[in-house]
Amino acid sequence: MMNRCWIIPCGGMESSMKKVIVVGGGAAGMMAAIAAGEGGAEVLLLEKNEKLGKKLFITGKGRCNVTNGADMETLFSNVCTNPKFLYSAFYDFDNYGVMELLERAGCPLKTERGERVFPVSDHSSDVIGALQRAMKNCGVKVLLQTGVKELLYTEERVTGVVTEKGKKYEADSVIVCTGGISYPLTGSTGDGYRFGEECGHSVTKTLPALVPLQVMEEWCKDLMGLSLKNVEIRLKCGKREVYEGFGEMLFTHFGVSGPLILSASSYYQPGTESTLTIDLKPAMDMEQLDKRILRDFEANKNRQFKNSLGALFPAKLIPVMIELSGIHPDKKVNEITREERKGFADLIKCLPLTVTGTRGFAEAIITRGGISVKEINPSTMESKKKKGLYFAGEVLDLDALTGGFNLQIAWSTGHLAGKNSAEN
Repeated sequence: MMNRCWIIPCGGMESSMKKVIVVGGGAAGMMAAIAAGEGGAEVLLLEKNEKLGKKLFITGKGRCNVTNGADMETLFSNVCTNPKFLYSAFYDFDNYGVMELLERAGCPLKTERGERVFPVSDHSSDVIGALQRAMKNCGVKVLLQTGVKELLYTEERVTGVVTEKGKKYEADSVIVCTGGISYPLTGSTGDGYRFGEECGHSVTKTLPALVPLQVMEEWCKDLMGLSLKNVEIRLKCGKREVYEGFGEMLFTHFGVSGPLILSASSYYQPGTESTLTIDLKPAMDMEQLDKRILRDFEANKNRQFKNSLGALFPAKLIPVMIELSGIHPDKKVNEITREERKGFADLIKCLPLTVTGTRGFAEAIITRGGISVKEINPSTMESKKKKGLYFAGEVLDLDALTGGFNLQIAWSTGHLAGKNSAEN
């Protein structure tokens, strides 16, 4: 697409419509452009990639979990960082507002387990297509392969942008929706943090979030590919337990992953001594588990310990549990002492792993940290440092757990920024 300037109406006079530039064509950026366009502004969206929604395209393994259909209390409870800041954004444009917009733009949706909302087609491209149609319907102009080098501003306000090719675009408002630094191959390279800092904003420490965890224990490699469902984990950083959750996890060659682990990673504190414990049988208390083990032992009393655990664990897990229990694999079940049995039950309820770090931004779904929300007006998403400058989406110090909640943050903050940029 060729570069083009703002449309000049007949007569040669510049339009009296508010001119809004959106920097970044991801979820927040496209939603901001739609809201600004629907608000009567003349909108130009600048995207550095060759297509829009590059990160959105791979979200949810290509299915795109667009939002979560839960009630408002649940939405807030799944936000990890600065949930109170989102009060205006969530209530102004909630999950049902998102669903209505997408369906109206030709993307039918469905709700699955955990109130997760997906396109009926299971194709993220249909979500992107719906957003593109919505932008076209309200007159948004899009320039692809147009990276922004810097913002233009005076002491008081933002006045436009300069592209990487040196072209200047003036505007009444600029909305920065450049994302974080997770999945850098999608174009998330932290440009928005630099733009913010140049305009006087603070950037809180950025960390990978919703990311697999690395562990010290070598036996994890023996379990590579094993998925555990309906387990409970606890993550302790230093002396404090920072996360407790129930669900599904996966063992890998470097440690652990899966939905449960990704959520726990949002609370992980680098630089602390961190322990992850797994309760393999959370539905049973210790007394119930002991009775269950006794039943299994009674049914296999003349067999060796290593041949008595088939009903308790997946086959791949059995050798590891035997080794960690300290009970000799060839010992007859009827020779196992009460103390050994109790120690085995303790292991089942509290299988320990030593967390050494995360897999980093290259594998992180989102970024924790960003533009400090203390310097952003939560009712408008406008900067408190520069008039006409707005921020939305992952570039802000906001993050949530898996399940469509992070995209809801992008939709809600983008919509609020777009709407107010057109009004102010």
